[in-house]
Amino acid sequence: MSFGRLERSEGPRPMSDINVTPLVDVMLVLVVILIITAPLMASSLRLDLPKAEAAKPGDAPRFVTVGLDAQGGLFLDDKPVDPQQLGARLAEVAQRGPDTEVQLRADQAVPYGRIVDVMGAAQKAGLQRIGFVADPAK
Repeated sequence: MSFGRLERSEGPRPMSDINVTPLVDVMLVLVVILIITAPLMASSLRLDLPKAEAAKPGDAPRFVTVGLDAQGGLFLDDKPVDPQQLGARLAEVAQRGPDTEVQLRADQAVPYGRIVDVMGAAQKAGLQRIGFVADPAK
């Protein structure tokens, strides 16, 4: 019996090069996504809303004034009210005239959340027209 060596052919060698085409494709897609979404994430507007040149007293046919002062006081037609009373009083106004405008006068120091609460109470009462009152710029 003779033992011989079987001839072995060299198999395919492992590929040592990196295919960068898919890597470049993925990176370009990520760059495009970043370019599109970056302006949406960075909101650097500093707004000072209470003063405007066009802010003049308007002649609304029917309106009710809601005021918010810096200490957290709530006023309806210059009379103090509680947040619970505000909804009921605005509902009465809405029954008299659903097209009545709510003129919202808020101090600069009032947090936006409080303003949104007042707007929600007005909309819940059935009043859809809400106007923001500002002082004219000097």
